[in-house]
Amino acid sequence: MSDPVASKSGFLCMYMKNHPDTLVAYVKYFGKAEGNVLTAEMSSIDSKSMTLAYKLKSGQSNMTRVSFDPPLSGYEDVKPRLLSMKAEAQEGLGMLKAPQITTFQIPRPAAITGIAVLAYFYLISPPPPDTTFLSIPITTIDAFFSPAHVFRNATGIGLSFRTAWTIFWAIHGVETLYTWSLCRQYVKGAIVTAAYVGCTMIFGYPMWVDLKRRVQQ
Repeated sequence: MSDPVASKSGFLCMYMKNHPDTLVAYVKYFGKAEGNVLTAEMSSIDSKSMTLAYKLKSGQSNMTRVSFDPPLSGYEDVKPRLLSMKAEAQEGLGMLKAPQITTFQIPRPAAITGIAVLAYFYLISPPPPDTTFLSIPITTIDAFFSPAHVFRNATGIGLSFRTAWTIFWAIHGVETLYTWSLCRQYVKGAIVTAAYVGCTMIFGYPMWVDLKRRVQQ
């Protein structure tokens, strides 16, 4: 089966001649070329990689092969992939000013995560029978947690409340640190930063995934 991208290689190479700065960014960032790269051209491209020829300020000419990971699925995948690689290369080389997020939003998947968190604690670490809490009758508390005790007795799955919390905070703690690192780069304002960090501690991955999506838009 012929490569759907390689068959269009000539046209794509000619088209990319109109974007010399992008090709130079590819060479520097993905090709890890050393020295001052003056010019670059695309000499060939297929679904697995593109070959770039470049010239240094010293006069030396060289070539580098940049792989596509994952490989391009078809010709229609070329443009979006090259654009995403352009943005990654330019940001990595400091050629783009990092976007600043100034507003906070809770993504819809966070609601699902919130329900999952409540179910986790309800089923895994319900209070023992005859537990008192404030002025709530013991019978009411026992009736509320009765399904959780049935689940725990049937499956044998159960943790102490302290252990369940430790696991929860350990997982979300790592995600919160990652969100904090994103906020330091892309979020403007202490209140917005605190909202993202705090909600990540509660809702987990939907928060940093959505923040990263907003940055890349």
